[in-house]
Amino acid sequence: MTPASAYTARMIDSPYLAKPGKTVDLDSLPTDDAGEFKSKEAALAPTQKLQAKLADLQERMYASSTQSLLVIFQAMDCGGKDGSIEHLFSSMNPQGCSVSAFKVPTHLEKAHDFLWRHHCSCPPKGIVGIHNRSHYEAVLVERVHDIAPKKVWSTRYDRINDFESNLVEEGTTIVKFFLHISKKEQKERLQARLDDPMKHWKFNVGDLAERKLWDDYQQAYADALTKCSTKVAPWYVIPADKKWYRNYSLSKILVDVLEDMNPQFPPPATDLPKTVE
Repeated sequence: MTPASAYTARMIDSPYLAKPGKTVDLDSLPTDDAGEFKSKEAALAPTQKLQAKLADLQERMYASSTQSLLVIFQAMDCGGKDGSIEHLFSSMNPQGCSVSAFKVPTHLEKAHDFLWRHHCSCPPKGIVGIHNRSHYEAVLVERVHDIAPKKVWSTRYDRINDFESNLVEEGTTIVKFFLHISKKEQKERLQARLDDPMKHWKFNVGDLAERKLWDDYQQAYADALTKCSTKVAPWYVIPADKKWYRNYSLSKILVDVLEDMNPQFPPPATDLPKTVE
């Protein structure tokens, strides 16, 4: 087993890293950054190149089956979790990926501790596991809606950090993305769903009630990012108003992480024949 200390290098040097030990102030972080690019078109080729690298690196990880990668997505409503997942993993072999979307807990899930359903969904060796929402809901929605009292949710940050450290010690690399959109952008995306009959299925009236709690959610997210961005399981706050730049940034970080993991094809058998009869 690889010791946890060997995984600390997987905290990628990115302008969007929530640096461990530093307080996260979401109001001061950009939502509409475009990096070095002047336009969406300028980012197209670099993004496609990154996707090709992702495909190669994922194939190597799947073939070796010695490591796993857990990618966590959190965002406000309309933040782009579904679109990010579709974009990033469209170039990967689906046999080497698993996606878990966490909605309201079932009766069975409520009967267990808050980490139970998430641990059951963690990726095995060789697999890239994607969590659409995650165990962080226990310090987000449960906090904002008073589902759990403060004396309960306030103790969960340490339990989350311990849970993630345990996964890392057992060979799972963890990357956590908070897709950071502005309140204005959220309004435009909600309105777009109302205006397009083909998108009505995506519109949830409950999102309007959640929108009224914007400030409460922003504070809850800031606290989670501050308390749970660690060297072994860092958070990245991705500017997500521009979907194309969001996709580029996510691809860049994942390529850097996988390159650091350095997956290799397993060595061939020593008795391979020269030809096939």
